[in-house]
Amino acid sequence: MPVVKNFRGSQGAAALKLDLMSSPQSTKELQGKDSSFSEGSSSESSGLEKPRGITGFQTLVHLVKGNMGTGILGLPLAVKNAGILMGPLSLLAMGFIACHCMHLLVMCARHFCHRLNKPFMDYGDTVMHGLEASPSLWLQNHAHWGRRVVSFFLVVTQLGFCCVYIVFLADNLKQVIEAVNGTTTSCYYNGTVTLTPTMDSRLYMLASLPFLALLVLIRNLRVLTIFSMLANISMLVSLVIIAQHIAQGIPDPRQLPLVASWKTYPLFFGTAIFSFESIGVVLPLENKMKDARRFPAILSLGMSIITTLYIGIGALGYLRFGDDVKASITLNLPNCWLYQAVKLLYILGILCTYALQFYVPAEIIIPCATARVAKRWALLADLCIRLAMVCLTCVLAILIPRLDLVLSLVGSVSSSALALIIPPLLEILTYHSEGISSLTIAKDALISILGFVGFVAGTYQALDELIESGDALPLSNSTVFIQ
Repeated sequence: MPVVKNFRGSQGAAALKLDLMSSPQSTKELQGKDSSFSEGSSSESSGLEKPRGITGFQTLVHLVKGNMGTGILGLPLAVKNAGILMGPLSLLAMGFIACHCMHLLVMCARHFCHRLNKPFMDYGDTVMHGLEASPSLWLQNHAHWGRRVVSFFLVVTQLGFCCVYIVFLADNLKQVIEAVNGTTTSCYYNGTVTLTPTMDSRLYMLASLPFLALLVLIRNLRVLTIFSMLANISMLVSLVIIAQHIAQGIPDPRQLPLVASWKTYPLFFGTAIFSFESIGVVLPLENKMKDARRFPAILSLGMSIITTLYIGIGALGYLRFGDDVKASITLNLPNCWLYQAVKLLYILGILCTYALQFYVPAEIIIPCATARVAKRWALLADLCIRLAMVCLTCVLAILIPRLDLVLSLVGSVSSSALALIIPPLLEILTYHSEGISSLTIAKDALISILGFVGFVAGTYQALDELIESGDALPLSNSTVFIQ
């Protein structure tokens, strides 16, 4: 499998450093980048196994930091789609199930490492060995497709993140530019500012394409680490300012529905699982710990912090803005220079993070393609494929210019498979020959079914709303509400 070999071989120790520093959604990046590298290098040379481990606190910081990104900014609208009571409760349940699935993946990976005498195993290899251990001869003969399926969903997820970033960038930049004449130094004036119309938000997406194209031409991980640090700093500062704003002046919540319409709940599912899908980070982090025996406890603590933060931001954002809440909470911020600067900081963070998210699908696809051309044309083919891929993400973003629908689609299509559907089935395949209980099988089957139902319903609802909206632009760009 040349794709996997090249994908693993192209990574270095800098991959983990980059991923552990990278922003929110790049937790998924770790699944493809570092885990693949770590498995390949450590299994081939036992002397490289855990050369310098990270502490438990560092692991916790990386786990929490890896979940902070554009997904959390869409949670207030997700809570609106579920209801002020049903939303937080659903986030709590989803956080618990997502954490449980991460534990299942770690447990299965450890099982195969012990059985096959390997120091580390990534997500794709764990699924592949799980299929090899299944009672079905057909699954055993096609076990190599397990890694390919994981790689496919990883590519879809990462390119989906890139589409989300382009839409987010266009929405916020358009709002900042159109409101510049009415921007004040006071953040406490109550009123509505009418924006000065400029150009279609999709033209902003096209305008960002040259900058994104230049970023994706960077192939050096050490250079990308600099962009990772910039993204982390800008997003952290922005998130702190946003949190302090939405916690102030919350109106009477009794007018908000406890439970929203069942028709919009699938959109909640897609956005929420988009935010929670960080299952790819767990195996690389466990492998890099000094004392991996502490990892399950740290994982539970980290996911508890993440779930609490998600519930807080989602619920407070909906309480603060009610039915006026936008696809990204940044679009609800007051029209003063402080919060305009927040949007610009997040835009900077998105630009930097785009290159990081793009790196994974590029390293999966490009080696396979360049292996089919002459060596002298390899570099040209590499650059052409990168440009074609960045153009593809821009075209997809233009075709779906609604941030909430892009979030829900990406979460429903790929994140649900990686986070909810595959891990429970993997536990059944891994332990079936060792006498797994009927209760465990029923539990795993229920989680996978729920994940599949969310996948189908979320995808259908997002596509249905997309068809109904036609070519309409996001309504969030029409006015800025000064709260």
